[in-house]
Amino acid sequence: MGAIFTPVVLVVVIGLILSVILTIASKVFFVPVDETVTKLVEELPGANCGACGFAGCNDYAEAMAADHSLSTSMCPVGGAAVAAKLAEVLGVEAGSAEKKVAVVHCNGNCDARGSILELQGITTCEGAKQFYGGVSACSHGCLGFGDCEAVCDFDAIHVCNGVAVVDREKCVSCGKCEKVCPNDVITIAPEKNKVIVQCKSTEKAKDTMKACKNGCIGCGKCVKVCKFEAIKVENNVAFIDPELCKNCGLCAKECPVGAINNMRAKRKPAAPKEAAEA
Repeated sequence: MGAIFTPVVLVVVIGLILSVILTIASKVFFVPVDETVTKLVEELPGANCGACGFAGCNDYAEAMAADHSLSTSMCPVGGAAVAAKLAEVLGVEAGSAEKKVAVVHCNGNCDARGSILELQGITTCEGAKQFYGGVSACSHGCLGFGDCEAVCDFDAIHVCNGVAVVDREKCVSCGKCEKVCPNDVITIAPEKNKVIVQCKSTEKAKDTMKACKNGCIGCGKCVKVCKFEAIKVENNVAFIDPELCKNCGLCAKECPVGAINNMRAKRKPAAPKEAAEA
């Protein structure tokens, strides 16, 4: 009997000793949890996209809890609604969250641009960039392999007819597509700016036209028609000042090559093939 009783007692004693040690350790190494941070995280969308400028939602929440002067409107995914909730948690006034979207500065689809080669086994823009700047005759435009589409968590950008097209209603301006584009043709801009120059070619007019029918030729017709001095030609390509532009669309109508487009009339990207077939 004693042979059985002794091990049981030892196990119980060891268990009691370990429980005391764990209790003491929990007190010594206790890390207080900031309830404000917890409440802020609960209100954030949890996308962890980094568009707010922080590594993720937790980092943004910790920064706001530590500094109440930090804007609550830095989350483009949550928008104004989340900004208001965050401000309520902090007891501060909510800032105005300006909606932003991704903008593709290229309109060189397969119908407009020429090709210089055909790549076998290359399936990414980054890979294509390493071989003579891609398959397109224009080395400045969209490479068309869809690296931007692959990283978008919101189904907001798709390659249509060889060029990336953004669904401005779905886009939350997380900036992933901008970061992944090896030709830097995608930027994040205020959604209110509807008139966009969709070309980044700095080549001379004749060279641009050889490469892409929709490329800006720097003719200056857009500059002449603009009543607000919002557009100018620099380094052979048109540039619109978003602060001066009134979205009248006159420059888009005047552009002889289709390098300037009014997003009010721009099509949404087609659904992915898998969805369409389903």
